[in-house]
Amino acid sequence: MMKRFEDKVVVITGGTDGIGLAAAKSFAAEGAHVYVTGRRQERLAEALEEIGNGAVGVQGDVSSLADLDRLYADIKRDHGRVDVVFANAGVSESAAIGSIEEDHFDRVFGINVKSIVFTVQKALPLMSAGGAVVMTGSGAGSKGFGNLSIYSATKAAIRSFARTWTTDLKSQGIRVNVVSPGMVLTPAMQTYLQNNAGAEDWMKQTIPFGRLARTEEVAKAVLFLASDESSFVGGEELLVDGGFVAV
Repeated sequence: MMKRFEDKVVVITGGTDGIGLAAAKSFAAEGAHVYVTGRRQERLAEALEEIGNGAVGVQGDVSSLADLDRLYADIKRDHGRVDVVFANAGVSESAAIGSIEEDHFDRVFGINVKSIVFTVQKALPLMSAGGAVVMTGSGAGSKGFGNLSIYSATKAAIRSFARTWTTDLKSQGIRVNVVSPGMVLTPAMQTYLQNNAGAEDWMKQTIPFGRLARTEEVAKAVLFLASDESSFVGGEELLVDGGFVAV
């Protein structure tokens, strides 16, 4: 059976845990040459062991343009092209409108918005027709959660990028879409649930499917958007949230 990503070059930012790691494993299992980024070298090495299949790790900060240049220089040297970009790196922090501070704003927008712009921009010289960009949004970009105004705004920006970049890149044959998870059992979420009694029960009651998502379920949506199976899908947001936003 032909693997969907045989010999494809796939870049995943924030690929050392959670959704990024699950996607990296899935891409690698389907034949891709996977490059993942992460801030901590130790965790990056552990992730590469889990991904296997010759995955390559490039340590760095996605909000640093110099680190992104180094990432793509390595890929250009090794393969000369990029077929798929999964711009996934992100951070979630909360702050009420009255207590938002400049460093909170700069950090969240730097990682969630600035890094997305330049992760995609710097990949484009290595991409050609048939390439795909998938970005990680969030149901929070469509909902009004208290104390999450900055985070939610960053995810709404990503949703907007999918529309505008679909227009910008249509002549190059590069598709751009967003996968927007709801509440997912990532390591960060598990830590949050342990520290906030009653939060998991509230989430299960709020989500129509009555449970949180598994990272592998979101990864399947990412691979769909990155593959030829979604060849006529562009500028879209695929919600993987158990019906939370829609219902």
